[in-house]
Amino acid sequence: MTATQSDLAGLSRYIFTAPSWYASLGFALVIAAMAGVAAFDSGGTSPTWRNLLILGRDAWQGIFFIGLPTIIASLGTTGVDRFVGGKLTPNRSSLLALLCELILVAIVTAAGIVSLVTPLGQTFVYDALIIALASIFAFRLLVVMAVSQSSLLIAAVPASLQTVVSALFLFVYSGTVRYLELGGPLVDAYLMPYLSRASEAPPELWVIDANHFLLLGVTCVIYAGAVYTFIRVIDRPWQRSLGVSVLDFIRGFVGHVAEGSRELEDFFEKLGEEAVVPVTVLSFRDDDGAEKARFVLPMIHPGPMGEIGGGNFPVRVAEHTEGLVFPPHATAGHDFNLVTEREVDAILDAIDAAGERLTYDPEATRSVRTESGEASMLGQAFGDDALLVATYAPGFADDVEYGVGLSAAAEARTVGLDDVLLVDAHNSNNGLQGEDLGHVTPGSERAFDMISAAKRAGQRLSEAPRGRVDLGVAWDRTDWDALDGIGPLGVRVAVVEVAGQHTAYVLVDGNNMVPGLRGRVVDAVTTGGSIDAAEVMTTDTHIVNSVEADNQVGAAIDHGEFVALIERLVDEAVADLEPVSAALATERAEVTVFGNDRTETLASHANALVSMGGALAAVIILVAMAVSVLIFFLTG
Repeated sequence: MTATQSDLAGLSRYIFTAPSWYASLGFALVIAAMAGVAAFDSGGTSPTWRNLLILGRDAWQGIFFIGLPTIIASLGTTGVDRFVGGKLTPNRSSLLALLCELILVAIVTAAGIVSLVTPLGQTFVYDALIIALASIFAFRLLVVMAVSQSSLLIAAVPASLQTVVSALFLFVYSGTVRYLELGGPLVDAYLMPYLSRASEAPPELWVIDANHFLLLGVTCVIYAGAVYTFIRVIDRPWQRSLGVSVLDFIRGFVGHVAEGSRELEDFFEKLGEEAVVPVTVLSFRDDDGAEKARFVLPMIHPGPMGEIGGGNFPVRVAEHTEGLVFPPHATAGHDFNLVTEREVDAILDAIDAAGERLTYDPEATRSVRTESGEASMLGQAFGDDALLVATYAPGFADDVEYGVGLSAAAEARTVGLDDVLLVDAHNSNNGLQGEDLGHVTPGSERAFDMISAAKRAGQRLSEAPRGRVDLGVAWDRTDWDALDGIGPLGVRVAVVEVAGQHTAYVLVDGNNMVPGLRGRVVDAVTTGGSIDAAEVMTTDTHIVNSVEADNQVGAAIDHGEFVALIERLVDEAVADLEPVSAALATERAEVTVFGNDRTETLASHANALVSMGGALAAVIILVAMAVSVLIFFLTG
């Protein structure tokens, strides 16, 4: 990926799992109780029963005045939002209510501290409370508009719930109704007991009057305008360049990171372009006709992150095939991310179609290694076709672009090979550092190095003698998981023996590899053992990037244990050697991918949203608050 795309991948640091709604509510009640003890502190410090009862009363008041509006908003927002056509789930609604409670408590607490060290007094705290209630309305409005894709007026209905409930509680328990001229014996007899319950509230609330609620309404209107302005400003470049709304991206990203939803795929589908990609299958079957192993290589990129798009492609293809599947990384970058997981079905259909065209041959060549510049190529022919594995190790490299891989494979075919399965080993990189991150692009020196190395390998393999081929395989799921940089396919090893030469192909279900680890593995399996040549590949699975953008193999695991595991698997594969026949075929699949330049445009816009959106939001917030403060001063 490019540096801009790496910044987009870096958004994965914001990924979290939304807690269940009841967990959010439980935490909200605890925070409310603590805030109540701090706000209505009327007890002593000695642990007497009287003081404990007073503390309990203060905690209950915090739960009632702060926690109960949060609970009502948590349970009610989803229903109200769905009623007006929204998409908020209970978990998101509860998490949103909790975050708003934290904002409210933080603002009021800060105001309380200021009132203690300045002559502003208690009135300042309640002015800050108005600001806090308007602020959580604005925050909820932004989230509801993004998640539910509602207009400003429609989104304002569910967004106002927490503020309205809090204001209603304050209205009733502050006795504000006494400032209003409602009149009439029926009102006094039947409504006043419900509209004025100041005697049951803490005396701190009695200073609230009707002006506070008028100011709250005006402030909410101002903040709603600020939210609308913010959205319109940041949305303009997205609409002009990509033809989509930034709210679509925010909604999809929030849904993915908070609940693992597929909403982000809907956004990517709007951006996608149709593409035709080769899907190559190299199959090995034993003398009984059973498939022993299969290499599958569609020229797509398994991204962009998590299980979105083709991020989980290695697992999907492994579950689709009977034999032990090896799905290494193809020569394709993020422009060839599948927009939705549904596109994987087209790849699987092409795999099946290629399988029907396989013509098996019992002979193969010994493996050869060629080099050109920084590129190194391990190749082995099976019949008149070949498996080529490219690496730039010990140098650093990331994705090889689609055009470079097509050119290299074509160059290998011009010298006598019928078909080629060209793997990008993707096994040595220094993380998300630098300007180009080792991206191999058309026209670069590295691109010509790969093309030249592929041609040399094709020449040597087309002229090499053939012999009977034996294959042994081994696999270990490992105890490591995605947080350790290892995906569900673990580590897989295939050992090919031809004319006494043993070649080991090691595939790790991960996204690239820390510098030096590939060399350590190759040295370990080729020194003092039966293995004559070896290469290490990664699948480039993006399951391991659900939490970190940079989570390469070897970054979080012990290298010694990793190398020892591979040595054991190589020994098991050697012990599993038996005669096989091999066949290779390629089909083409029509899929929807991110498309040329769209990934870069999306990345630049998303990065601008993160870097500039915060500054713009800060400016708009400051302006809105300044207007609010001015109104407060003008109204006394």
